[in-house]
Amino acid sequence: MSRQLADASASAETTLEAEKTSLLKQPKAVWATALAAVFAFMGIGLVDPILPAIAKNLEASTSEVSLLFTSYFLVTAVAMLISGFVSSRIGGKRTLLIGLAVIVVFASLSGLSGSVEQLVGFRAGWGLGNALFVATALAVIVGVASGGTGTAIILYEAALGLGISLGPLLGALLGGWQWRAPFFGTAVLMAAAFLALLALLPKTPAPAKKSRFRDPLLALGHRGLSTTAASALFYNYGFFTILAFTPFILGMDAYGIGGVFFGWGVAVAVFSVFVAPVLQNRFGAVKVLSGTLFLLLLDLVGLGLAAGHSVIAVVVLVIVAGALLGVNNTIYTELAMGVSDSPRPVASAGYNFVRWMGGALAPFAAAQLGEHFGPQVPFFAGAVAMAVAILVVFGGRKYLTSHEPHLV
Repeated sequence: MSRQLADASASAETTLEAEKTSLLKQPKAVWATALAAVFAFMGIGLVDPILPAIAKNLEASTSEVSLLFTSYFLVTAVAMLISGFVSSRIGGKRTLLIGLAVIVVFASLSGLSGSVEQLVGFRAGWGLGNALFVATALAVIVGVASGGTGTAIILYEAALGLGISLGPLLGALLGGWQWRAPFFGTAVLMAAAFLALLALLPKTPAPAKKSRFRDPLLALGHRGLSTTAASALFYNYGFFTILAFTPFILGMDAYGIGGVFFGWGVAVAVFSVFVAPVLQNRFGAVKVLSGTLFLLLLDLVGLGLAAGHSVIAVVVLVIVAGALLGVNNTIYTELAMGVSDSPRPVASAGYNFVRWMGGALAPFAAAQLGEHFGPQVPFFAGAVAMAVAILVVFGGRKYLTSHEPHLV
């Protein structure tokens, strides 16, 4: 038995070392796609520092401004169902380029908005481009990266973390000057990403088997994938409660909010790339996921207790949440990509359709709860969502454990 444990430990360590060694040795297509992904993910947190300014300049309530997130993620979620249909017919490169072009158009229109209703509508169009890009980018990186699926997902999550951290920073730097400027800045970055992919990403042929509209929904019939997606839905509710509602209780200008969420995003990036793989190889996905979800539950309770009382405590808890979110993001993504027997693009589309619904619901629900019951309640609701996410993982753990590596 001890010899078997030693062999298992050596195998896990060898796998981890191989992934680390190959992490930086990637084809140029991977780096071009990852860079474009950084720019795309910057759009998620870009509006965070300027939410109060948008509310003031467009004479909108907190709930109305929160719809910038809701429209974006709702369209992103639904459009995930067509991303595989499109990419399987025209190829990954063309789908990525179309997604980026759509983002350029709607980011530019967002900067020209004259009312909050227009801005919400243009963010919805932005969400369509985001869906086409994000789902396809993950599949492209997994398909062409060297070092296996684990390495590809780490690269993808690194792009996610870097984009999420830089988005608020860009939003603060430009938004401190003019609230419209971050939208035009994003359009310029997306145009640069478009040109980079056009030049550096080789043509990716359409797969032999074309994806149908219903395939992502059928993929969710697998208990492992449906368990992962359902848990991620509630997890994302907590995630975007923090991202979308916290700016309204910090009482800071655009630069202050941008600085807080830059620190939050750095924590997301560092823990997704360097900590999550180590923890998963040591303890397994289910244990790590359950543990970090519980810690995130406690963090959200702490945010609820601190809201309206201590800005310093809120800032610290937001950055701590970033570390926990970074670990969870990597584990959820790896589970979604490998826990079922569905093709990765199809599994990714089904998973993202469900989980982004949490991102669509949380900002508006949090704003409504905050307006009617006080700034503490949205965070307590997020803590309840974490409890449900844990229960879902616990209930479906037998469908997830087959995906785990050999453990010491």
